[in-house]
Amino acid sequence: MGMTIAEKILAAHAGKARVVPGELITAKVDLVLGNDITAPVAIKEFERLGVETVFDRDRIALVPDHFVPNKDIKAAEQARLMREFARKHQITHYFEVGQMGIEHCLLPEQGLVAPGELIIGADSHTCTYGALGAFATGVGSTDMAAAMATGELWFKVPASMKFVFHGEPKPWVGGKDLILHIIGDIGVDGATYMAMEFAGEGIAALSMDGRFTMCNMAIEAGGKAGIIAPDAKTIAYVKERVDREYEIYESDKDAAYALVKEYDLATIEPLVAFPHKPENTRPISQVGHVPIDQAVIGSCTNGRMEDLRIAAKILEGRKVDPRVRLIVIPGTQAIYLEAMEEGLIKTFIEAGGVVSTPTCGPCLGGYMGILAAGERCVSTTNRNFVGRMGHPQSEVYLANPAVAAASAIAGRLASPEEILG
Repeated sequence: MGMTIAEKILAAHAGKARVVPGELITAKVDLVLGNDITAPVAIKEFERLGVETVFDRDRIALVPDHFVPNKDIKAAEQARLMREFARKHQITHYFEVGQMGIEHCLLPEQGLVAPGELIIGADSHTCTYGALGAFATGVGSTDMAAAMATGELWFKVPASMKFVFHGEPKPWVGGKDLILHIIGDIGVDGATYMAMEFAGEGIAALSMDGRFTMCNMAIEAGGKAGIIAPDAKTIAYVKERVDREYEIYESDKDAAYALVKEYDLATIEPLVAFPHKPENTRPISQVGHVPIDQAVIGSCTNGRMEDLRIAAKILEGRKVDPRVRLIVIPGTQAIYLEAMEEGLIKTFIEAGGVVSTPTCGPCLGGYMGILAAGERCVSTTNRNFVGRMGHPQSEVYLANPAVAAASAIAGRLASPEEILG
């Protein structure tokens, strides 16, 4: 029996010829990630261990992105603790304000993730990096502390599920819609502790930005990791950014899967996940009349250049409904600068939107877009649980950037075709 791509990566990092689902292993990690919410807890635990310094200052990434620029005194204290730790241990990949971005947009952009690597991060959306053919997963802050000290961590090898997309997508259908379709099909716990492998010509046709979006939301189905085998697009993306050796893995033809699902892209239209679970999906043609108060375009899910270009295409020459607050958040400083050079920032502002420095901000109810009681927001973020973006009586509707932009103009949930005619 062969192995899946996830099993091969874990076996290689555990120094084993083979691993099987359910097996407990100790594996060497290639990168340890923390942010301004999770890293401070890990730092305190690290100091309790009594070790002199980190296992490798080049293999740790510290990214203040959730409440930075600091939103209040507590956020400032968290950021200071992180900053001082980075200086003390001479952490190579610490990203201060001005260089930082939303961590899961930033790390691939900076070439800190490569195919075949094992990445852990004290953030649940670390699974994003599976788009590059890496095994990437979120861990707790105490696990992060242990990994910073030793360079190793224990894992239970997950079983794998395979999701195969056939055909060509309809207009305005992207990675967000494909992953929402899966979550709507199997539920928010349908892939609990599974490696979700995405394949088929539909995946091959996706841009890297679209693939990052898909793998990002594997956790919203309960997945341990999302992963896509590297192809020519992956190699081209990595070649521009990574200057170290890496290994490419792909699943064996006789690899065993806990479940294989196949989908026809011709049947999938842009989707909206209604409150209060990402599994509550409806095609845009069936959403009905749902007025909105706010639209957010950004986050580690949809804050990349492709997302901003799509939104700008719909917003160009049009105005946001006066009853709607449009908030656009580029994923990194580099994305912000490129969007500015392309004129996208001007388009957003002329349409009546505001543009923020890179931050997770409103996605987790932090700042830059908190909702009041009874307010509704259409958002390109990844979660719409009760109180996720503010008041427990507010509502969040998840959608792709095209739907979010169209809805901002219409003042209600709307399709791009409705706006463009």
